[in-house]
Amino acid sequence: MDVLPKWVDTVIIPLIGVLISLIFSGIIILLIGENPIDALKLMITGALGSTYGWGYTLYYATNFIFTGLAVSVAFHARMFNIGGEGQAAIGGLGVAIVCLSFGWTHWFPALLAATLGAAIFGALWAAIPAYLQGKYGSHIVITTIMFNFIAASLLNYLLVNVMRPTGSMDPATQKFPEATSLPSLHDMLEPVGISFSKAGPANISFLIALIACVLVWIFIWHTRLGYQLRAYGHSESAAKYAGIKPFKIIMISMLISGALAGMMATNNVMGEAERLIMNSTEGAGFIGIAVALMGRSHPLGVLLAALLFGFLYQGGAELAMWTTIPRELIVVIQALVILFTGALENMVRAPLNWLWLKSRRGTS
Repeated sequence: MDVLPKWVDTVIIPLIGVLISLIFSGIIILLIGENPIDALKLMITGALGSTYGWGYTLYYATNFIFTGLAVSVAFHARMFNIGGEGQAAIGGLGVAIVCLSFGWTHWFPALLAATLGAAIFGALWAAIPAYLQGKYGSHIVITTIMFNFIAASLLNYLLVNVMRPTGSMDPATQKFPEATSLPSLHDMLEPVGISFSKAGPANISFLIALIACVLVWIFIWHTRLGYQLRAYGHSESAAKYAGIKPFKIIMISMLISGALAGMMATNNVMGEAERLIMNSTEGAGFIGIAVALMGRSHPLGVLLAALLFGFLYQGGAELAMWTTIPRELIVVIQALVILFTGALENMVRAPLNWLWLKSRRGTS
């Protein structure tokens, strides 16, 4: 029986899992002939030691917050949404259509419209697997995985044959209008006297991601619909007995999940690339699964896990640049983090349970 308090479950267990994964990663780095302590220092310095590094760390973290929240909302309804990659990609299509179809004169209304467009496109892409699950019992994991490939193929066709500017060989849209350029963290912090690097790609989308965390927290734990969603996730039969309609919960949870994944495009498509390109998601949809697992599907946990993976991404880039350690090792570290915070969680939980029970008996 699990007797651990909530703070141990949400903070201590994932932290121990991360520490174990770092120990194993250090052993691997040692075996390939590098000093693991120096490698860790380089990662910390490269990702957190300057505002330039922070700019990239927060940029990656923004992507992972959106996709992590997307997976988390679906998790609460016992839906395993593996389609964040495709939903984020289609969300980018929504952003591109909005940015290129209107004569924008200021970034703020453009951002509002692009965020709405990304959310709608992402939600609609998630709605099809949700409908198949709710009406015909199709497995949501299989359908969402397949829709990732369909999304990639659809964007490939559109960028090569429809949206590519005449005379261009690059499979991408034209650059978005200058008025749609989003303020970077440098632009936002400079008026209040805080110096931040101009080179980093972090932008106002990070604030939107933080707002999304708060809104998801309110929705899941402080609304009637959120309660119904969690009730369905805990017990479908009990939820049905209470009058909760499974089809409604499946559709709503997946629509919100797809919308959150799609909103990632405000960061990477509108904020960084300023045009829609091939493979703009760069695997962030799949990283969102790990972020949701590590963050226990709670917005605060998702935020912290996204920052960790943002650190790993940027720190890994520094390792690849300045050492003989291949960038692929970061994928290994990510896999170890997922392994010890997810698949092997009980390896940490069981002894902590024992220690907690022993300490409680000793004080009673």
